[in-house]
Amino acid sequence: MGFLFRLLSCFPLPLLHNLGALVGWAIWLFSPTYRRHLRENTALAGMASVRTAAVAEAGKAILELPKLWLRPHDEVVERIVKVSGWELVEEAWREGRGILFLTPHLGCFEIAAQYYASFRPMTVLYRRPKQAWLAAIVEDGRGANLRLAPADVSGVKKLLKALKNGEAVGMLPDQAPGAGEGTWAPFFGRPAYTMTLAPRLAATGATVLLAYAERLHYGAGYHLKLRRPAEPLTDPAAVNRAIEGLIRECPEQYLWGYNRYKAPAGSGAGGKASASGMPPLDSEVTDAASASSR
Repeated sequence: MGFLFRLLSCFPLPLLHNLGALVGWAIWLFSPTYRRHLRENTALAGMASVRTAAVAEAGKAILELPKLWLRPHDEVVERIVKVSGWELVEEAWREGRGILFLTPHLGCFEIAAQYYASFRPMTVLYRRPKQAWLAAIVEDGRGANLRLAPADVSGVKKLLKALKNGEAVGMLPDQAPGAGEGTWAPFFGRPAYTMTLAPRLAATGATVLLAYAERLHYGAGYHLKLRRPAEPLTDPAAVNRAIEGLIRECPEQYLWGYNRYKAPAGSGAGGKASASGMPPLDSEVTDAASASSR
């Protein structure tokens, strides 16, 4: 598998996206669980019309990973052909403020952090993949450009330290956390177990920016979009509302097959907040990409 990843990294991005669309449909055909999640989630959000496009886009998200992880960093960031909202980053730099990037499972959610890291240090929480070959690829690729913090209490402390030092951190705020690591909050009208880490980090006074990289047609690259939240992210419900707003801009590129509404054992399914003192753990992009359904 490691050889295949390295081979795919040499393919042109347009070819990878075309192959990825086929992979997306293969997963759709052979995974009843994936089909169920995608249908239920798009229906709940009133996005049934984007299902066909979403199947293909999910496959593209998988096949583009080898190029993002294994090609030279300069080559990777050059895939960002347009940036909107970069003045917000420069404003935070002038003020000496840390930056909290919230990037949901939307578009190419791997490349946003890579792009920022080409300018200044970026710290992300990291959960090591179970497969040794994949862990080596991720750590050699992503770890060469980003500061990887372990997905535990010590990792959260590293995030806090980075923000205090005026640096940037990034996380996937729509990851379903484990029991005791979140609270129940509405997401497209249905209770979803939501991590509490994002609002806790926002409360440090860091500049909070929503970010996603829209995947352009025909492998033409990506459009990185940055913006401030429409409201202060004081709680998980506000975070979910902000994510919903981003998804509505580009619904076909959201990872609808992800099992966003799963209830971890002991979380009190659909119940009231049950957050503990344990900081929630960030997601690993390889988990979402390899399964396309959780």
